[in-house]
Amino acid sequence: MTEQKKSLQIAIDGPAGAGKSSVAKVLARRLGCIYLDTGAMYRAVTWLAMERQVAFDDMDGMKQLLDTLQLEFEEADGVQRLYCNGTDVTEAIRTPEISANVSAVSMIPLVREEMVAQQQKIAAGCDVLMDGRDIGTTVLPDAQYKFFLTASLAERARRRALELQQKGVEVDMEQLMQDIALRDKKDSSREVSPLKQAEDAECIDTSDLSFDEVVEKLFCKIKK
Repeated sequence: MTEQKKSLQIAIDGPAGAGKSSVAKVLARRLGCIYLDTGAMYRAVTWLAMERQVAFDDMDGMKQLLDTLQLEFEEADGVQRLYCNGTDVTEAIRTPEISANVSAVSMIPLVREEMVAQQQKIAAGCDVLMDGRDIGTTVLPDAQYKFFLTASLAERARRRALELQQKGVEVDMEQLMQDIALRDKKDSSREVSPLKQAEDAECIDTSDLSFDEVVEKLFCKIKK
């Protein structure tokens, strides 16, 4: 009887603005595996709650929202788009307003429980690369490769500002740095699946590395 080949699982964690998603998308394409942006899933829940005016502390309302939640990822022209209950929210979930509230939603135990279950279901039986804040510790604890990407606060704010400016959003750098620092604090101190480096993850500081250098560094470590 032929032994079934174990699927490849790669986990990339790190704080906001460390470049996880951008690196993960290109790396997954080079490796030929499925890419799952778990942060986008939490952003979609945040967007839907705000659209329906469901208070984040209304657990009955949040449960009803999750019971009807349908998230679908689709690849179009090299861009991964996310649909929430049939609506394309790819751009809508990247606004400063969503960024300011997603940590509060991510802290809700029933939200994390549902998202982790969906993420693990997607990962079952296929080669997958996921990025987020609790991938190596909670979602894919047995992943063969785990990385923790980080960068200085100033560099992460610079990258996020550039991303927003390219979308025509005005940026207050001082406020942006404060927002990212607050996000770090919330993500690291929450009771359920806090942001932290898995014990068996390799930490890579990307502050002085170009995007291509980060991708190549991770690619070589995995292929080796």
